[in-house]
Amino acid sequence: MSNLNEYLGQKREAVLLRNARDPQTVEPVKLRAQVSAEGRSGVRRIRIRDHQVVSDSPADFAGYDLGPSSPELLLGSLGSCLTHIFLIKAAELQLPLESLQVEIEGDLDPRGGKPGYENVPFFPHNIRYTAHIVSPADEAQVRAVHEAVEQWCPILNLLKRPQPLEGSVRHTRPATQ
Repeated sequence: MSNLNEYLGQKREAVLLRNARDPQTVEPVKLRAQVSAEGRSGVRRIRIRDHQVVSDSPADFAGYDLGPSSPELLLGSLGSCLTHIFLIKAAELQLPLESLQVEIEGDLDPRGGKPGYENVPFFPHNIRYTAHIVSPADEAQVRAVHEAVEQWCPILNLLKRPQPLEGSVRHTRPATQ
């Protein structure tokens, strides 16, 4: 049976090299995503670098269920980030891993913000995760990795400590008007 330990060796080498870089030579990275709504279906096509992801709504929200909803993608992004940081910290701290799986759950109440439910959040809330780790390591080693993940996971920390966010609209009239 395959486990993660061979990969963790490769990950450790990459992390050590990355961490050894001179901070004076490292530049901030600009992250970008572009999302467009497709005609007729309303499906959202998300483009990030050379990748595409389709987001849609369930049928009860005028969607075709062709992909996860935005709140589900948020949970998926958190789960992906947590899993990646668990792998990084396991590699750094030399925690052997047979397997790793992260489950994310959150609540979304469609009644939120509506009359009679004004105090119910209309956004994902009560977000929680469980990391399922199979490892021969002792509890202290696993706890050390978990503490490092809680400190270093970018998406987890963004959700725990929201950042300012700006929005704008560029309105263009159609050429046929």
